[in-house]
Amino acid sequence: MSHRILLLGAPGAGKGTQSKKLAEEYGIDHVTTGDALRANKDMETEFGTPRSFMEAGELVPDPVVNEIVKTALSDADGFVLDGYPRNLDQAEYLSDITDLDAVVFLDVDDEVLVDRLTGRRMDPETGEIYHVDFDWPDDETIRERLVQREDDQEDTVRDRLEVYRENTEPVIEHFRQEGDLVEIDGEATPEEVFDRIRDVIEP
Repeated sequence: MSHRILLLGAPGAGKGTQSKKLAEEYGIDHVTTGDALRANKDMETEFGTPRSFMEAGELVPDPVVNEIVKTALSDADGFVLDGYPRNLDQAEYLSDITDLDAVVFLDVDDEVLVDRLTGRRMDPETGEIYHVDFDWPDDETIRERLVQREDDQEDTVRDRLEVYRENTEPVIEHFRQEGDLVEIDGEATPEEVFDRIRDVIEP
């Protein structure tokens, strides 16, 4: 049976980690807005192609994102959706185009999110992401070249969380009202979080 799963949560809540595990466990597609846009950047919509907005450095408008996500989902034999919908309009559109089997919200306290995000370090040579508390490399050469991305500096992180709250609270409320939302404590270990998500998917 192919599953249709939506993961919701703030930046740093662990959506990416859990999505990859779910995709592997159930043999379904991990669909992110970014990947879907990159894979379909020349797709014609009545509003233009995603490439036209990306190259102009503009945000791709909702109707274009919606079309791209719809295509990605219709091509998938089961999926875990991560990073979409970002606002209420997108959430309502998603509810119209697909029946979700599970909507899981990873609930994590803001201060924990700030610690998780500001502790991230990137290896500029490989693009690998490490963490000062949870995943520090043993290799000293790697440790010495790690850098903190601008996105992961505290002021930026707090701004990102603020924007997330404004846009995504209505999304969470939308799925809560539809009766689909299951909240999971995202502060547990990745293994515990994964087990809890699996219990939701396979009751």
